[in-house]
Amino acid sequence: MANEATAHTAAILAEAATHLPFHNTDDVDDATRGFIGRAAVRQIHADDGHLVWDLDAYEFLDAPAPSTANASLWRQSQLLVKDGLFEVVPGIYQLRGFDISVMSIIEGDTGIIVIDPLVCKETAAAAFSLYSEHRGNRPVLAMIYTHSHIDHFGGVKGIISQEDVDAGRTHVIAPAGVLEAAISENVYAGPAMARRAVYMYGAGIPKGPSGQIGSGLGQTNSLGATTLIAPTFEITATGQEMVIDGVAIVFQVTPGTEAPAEMNFYFPQLRALCTAENTSHTLHNILTIRGAQVRDAHGWARYLTETIDLFGEDLDLVFASHHWPTWGRERAVEFLSMQRDMYLYLHDQTLRLMNSGLTGSEIAETMEMPPSLAEQWHTHGYYGSVSHNVKAIYQRYMGWYDANPANLWTHPPVEAGHRYVAAMGGPEATLEVARQAFEEGDYRWCMEVCKHLVFADDTNEAARTLLADTMEQVAYGTENATWRNAFLTGALELRSGVYVSPLALGSFELVSALTVSQLFNALGARINGPRSWDRHLVIGFDITDEESSYVLELRNGALHHRLGNAPEGSTVFRLARVPLITTAFGIAIGLVTLDDALGTGAIEVTGDPAILGELLGYLEMPTPAFNIVTP
Repeated sequence: MANEATAHTAAILAEAATHLPFHNTDDVDDATRGFIGRAAVRQIHADDGHLVWDLDAYEFLDAPAPSTANASLWRQSQLLVKDGLFEVVPGIYQLRGFDISVMSIIEGDTGIIVIDPLVCKETAAAAFSLYSEHRGNRPVLAMIYTHSHIDHFGGVKGIISQEDVDAGRTHVIAPAGVLEAAISENVYAGPAMARRAVYMYGAGIPKGPSGQIGSGLGQTNSLGATTLIAPTFEITATGQEMVIDGVAIVFQVTPGTEAPAEMNFYFPQLRALCTAENTSHTLHNILTIRGAQVRDAHGWARYLTETIDLFGEDLDLVFASHHWPTWGRERAVEFLSMQRDMYLYLHDQTLRLMNSGLTGSEIAETMEMPPSLAEQWHTHGYYGSVSHNVKAIYQRYMGWYDANPANLWTHPPVEAGHRYVAAMGGPEATLEVARQAFEEGDYRWCMEVCKHLVFADDTNEAARTLLADTMEQVAYGTENATWRNAFLTGALELRSGVYVSPLALGSFELVSALTVSQLFNALGARINGPRSWDRHLVIGFDITDEESSYVLELRNGALHHRLGNAPEGSTVFRLARVPLITTAFGIAIGLVTLDDALGTGAIEVTGDPAILGELLGYLEMPTPAFNIVTP
């Protein structure tokens, strides 16, 4: 049961509200402009019956901000739940509120172009059905992925099929490198990111005024089946042009901005610019708290300058893959310019202070945005924050180490916890320090003290309860949705145990898109090194549908692979790419045995097939629900 806001929290919220630009109502008008209709079916279910998305889940937001939520974040969430089909301009339509991301549709002469098909196939199908209901059934001639994050490709099979693509009925267009980046995030590091995403998006938190109210970028991720169809056409250079069904498109590649592979593109006939996720109505992440590669804030700003130079004179509209569009050339260019200035300011001021000797955490405490930026709603930190973005910029240049040798070799959490508690005079004395901090509203110090208590003894219920109560109060006060979700999830797990998300990012639909090299990389990341230190295994693979050969070699606990033929006398497997993936992952997770796989007739073997079983036996399955707030 959630607690009420304390007097200290209420005072923090009241003070924060006095600095908000409530006089600016442009977003309220923009978020509803062009509304056509809402879906009649309000709950979306998977084939097995589980709830994937509930369009009515946030009806409680139709009220003034409560004492348990930041008024600015509450306002952002109120705008994000405005779901339905919207006409942006004639020829451009958006489906909003069906997932964390937005699907856009461009109408051509005979068919349509779909941009970013949401997270999962169920929400994508439901959104597309609403479009078809109002605009008629039109063939999908092209699918565009703006970048490599799963909420921009995961629902593709809810709209088109692999057969459509193989038959040439639909082209799949994406920036160069999108497949590699998507696999890196969702397969190589997928288990750890999925667990941390539970905290970032608040999947386990009940929705309500004291619970999950959104994620700032959208409300949350849907919980359906994620899919992937590999691109058939890659955009490799800025200025590259295409005409699809009479619709001209000019592309701008922007690698290393919001994603490792990303692109903006302009529709000259419509005078409309799609900025993917390079601009949003929020300060975005330089490093998302679920984990990712650190993004290049300086490059991000530089590409937005290029965007303005390329398209600013001619555009009448900016739309993106989250939030609502911005209409009118003057407003659109100012929006792009403000977004650019925001990222460059954070970058340059972090470097200025870093070169004066401040560490990342010190810079984060002193950094303030210029008043002209702070007065804009779209520069507020609903998704990213100034605090963690500054630390990310510091990390990109300097790494995790702050140069103080005392921090070079610190104790891990459990060992540190025991020592802190002992130094404070034992558990009861330490708990009293924490309680006093809570009563005084010093929540950050209370969390620090309670953290050590819990890691010294996770059965200390008084410490767990106080830490949960404190995280809850911090959550209520923050403007940042991902921070709110993280603190509330920490409180939830301290009280109720680990929440296991039903969303599996490493699904077979994603894994089946792996290249052979990516498959071997993924297997290598799961080899238990110590168990295989003393083994030297060499296996050959002839991939029949690609007419290529690989050598896989395990030595010193490391799994290498290279193109080429295996040495004479080696065991060699001859099979197609997809059966290789099915066999490797099926055996690894215990769905099939090697004998079962060989019995299908899809695999030819020269030599002893048991060597593959031994190799796969060294794989270690990830722990999908590891502890975070407890040892």
